[in-house]
Amino acid sequence: MTVQRADARRNYARILAVAEEEVAAHGADASLEQIARTAGVGSATVRRHFPSRSALLEAVFSERIEALCARAVELTGAADARAALLDWLGALTTYAASARGMADALTQDGMDDPEHVNACSAKLSGAADPLLRDAVRAGAVAPGVTVADLITLVTGIALATEHHPDPAVEAHRLLGLTVAGISPRR
Repeated sequence: MTVQRADARRNYARILAVAEEEVAAHGADASLEQIARTAGVGSATVRRHFPSRSALLEAVFSERIEALCARAVELTGAADARAALLDWLGALTTYAASARGMADALTQDGMDDPEHVNACSAKLSGAADPLLRDAVRAGAVAPGVTVADLITLVTGIALATEHHPDPAVEAHRLLGLTVAGISPRR
């Protein structure tokens, strides 16, 4: 592992802080050139630290992704597997609907770097897969449902409600309708 110079570490931190603000204001399509200008660095410096837009978005949302992964681990093995999965889906919906650009960061299509695996989705899938397996074993979810399916549903809901006056409330309402369809109460 190479050690970064102090100025490189400062540039990374400054770029990331500006990127967080720009993504919050303009979503996942925030201008990389504007991020560079506001951070006081050149575009090449931004690209050196973040070789693709997806790498930048992954860094912007890493803390939220880690929190969702930790929540999935906490909920795995719960006595009520359906409630545990719904709790996690609710947390994912809250994050995706409240953090502008996060739904875009979770999308599988349209990545600016086709070779880059969507690390945000991959981390969530790995953490939530045992939670989903528990729900399938309990008969609360159909066997063919995957974590990727659930992430796609939540992402779609978050994107659809992005311009709603209260995106999180509307996203949770739509999630409730979706859940009733994929996992009706017995």
